[in-house]
Amino acid sequence: MNAALDRYFKISERGSTVGTEIRAGVVSFFAMAYIILLNPLILGTAPDSAGHTLGVPQVAAATALIAGIMTIAFGAIARYPFGMAAGLGMNTFVAVTMVSTKGLEWKEAMGLVVIEGIIIVLLAISGFRQAVFDAIPASMKAAMGVGIGMFIAIIGFVDGGFVTRVPDAAHTTVPVGLGINGSIATWPAFVFVVGLIICAFMVIRKVRGGLFLGIVITTIIAMILQAIFGSEDWGMATPEMPGSLGGAPDLSIVGEVSLVGAFTKLGVVATVLLIFTLLLTNFFDAMGTMNGLGKQAGLVDENDNLPDMRTALVVEGAGAVAGGLGSVSSNTVFADSAAGIGDGAKTGLANITTGVIFLLAMFLTPLYEIVPIEAAAPVLVIVGVMMASQLKDIEWTKMEVAIPAFLTIVVMPFTYSIANGIGVGFIAFALMSAFAGKAKQVHWIMWLIAALFVVYFGMTPITNALS
Repeated sequence: MNAALDRYFKISERGSTVGTEIRAGVVSFFAMAYIILLNPLILGTAPDSAGHTLGVPQVAAATALIAGIMTIAFGAIARYPFGMAAGLGMNTFVAVTMVSTKGLEWKEAMGLVVIEGIIIVLLAISGFRQAVFDAIPASMKAAMGVGIGMFIAIIGFVDGGFVTRVPDAAHTTVPVGLGINGSIATWPAFVFVVGLIICAFMVIRKVRGGLFLGIVITTIIAMILQAIFGSEDWGMATPEMPGSLGGAPDLSIVGEVSLVGAFTKLGVVATVLLIFTLLLTNFFDAMGTMNGLGKQAGLVDENDNLPDMRTALVVEGAGAVAGGLGSVSSNTVFADSAAGIGDGAKTGLANITTGVIFLLAMFLTPLYEIVPIEAAAPVLVIVGVMMASQLKDIEWTKMEVAIPAFLTIVVMPFTYSIANGIGVGFIAFALMSAFAGKAKQVHWIMWLIAALFVVYFGMTPITNALS
């Protein structure tokens, strides 16, 4: 049996052992497990235009299910130690932009995730996904990553009660402020600050599974404070013990999708641009993450390319389809798999271990109802810090590069929209390049993307003019 595993996963060839892979797979799970706590708080509580919520226990169970299936599939087919789960950034885009802002119902939003996933798979099979990736300048790829990180961070600050909307902001010069009247005046906000300190300690000390442990420790602190002082200011879940610690998973949201509803509600052009934004985000996040993890694991070739990248991209694209069908948002390769790689993982066997534990975690979903958003929000801020590391990849001394990169980064958090940041940035890149006399150096795909976003931003006046 061990010999068969060794041959299939190339364990000895890559300088690893079965025991190392299994142990590292456990480490990867604990590094990724916070998504089972965090994804339900992002997706499970917000009502859609029909007043329907997905539910925290339902999203927790489905998040673990899809992560388990896709992590095992990636390990078995692509044979790399890159775990998969619901992608941060993409789930926020679905919840905030597609559902809360655009007014889609959850099943309509998840239908678009499925469509995006099908397109990703087809593009990966054809090889076009790699070609499009190559057309986007490195500076813009980095700017999108940083912008999404800033967007995730501001969501964390707001959800944690650290940043709040100033009452009657229309009559003041400051639209947002610190806490309440410039101070941390509630126990939930205090819990967020404590959680941020704990998570920062964990990542600085490189504690394996540190973000997951940070959420657990912060939740325990929140439960103690709630038991002693009581508070009605919790943003979502109140940190109190549930009626049971485990049980059969509620998978009722799996398969609740509508593939055509968004087209009817928003129109073809607006819907296509939403799909395009999902597509773009998934494109760069997954490919960049896989290359980075491959380098860390020592699996890239002499040209820093991951062997058999096309197979890996096809399986990763299938994660978007599975995530949409599971109503948990697009699943993608998780950068936190770096924890397992750091512990020695080099093959897909580590993924099999990680995926199996995810499937077992489905039966503990009642525990996730006690986690307040204030305990999970610090992770968003830390993830934002991690994504901001790409700032170093932008040539800030060249203004035709710096201006579109800066606009991409700041427009995302300032307008609470990933789509707006990407659109403004791509339009600016085309224009700034033309101003610098470099219009011919801009790939035609970049001009096409910029033109599509011009239509997107002008949708209201264009619609009014046509009517």
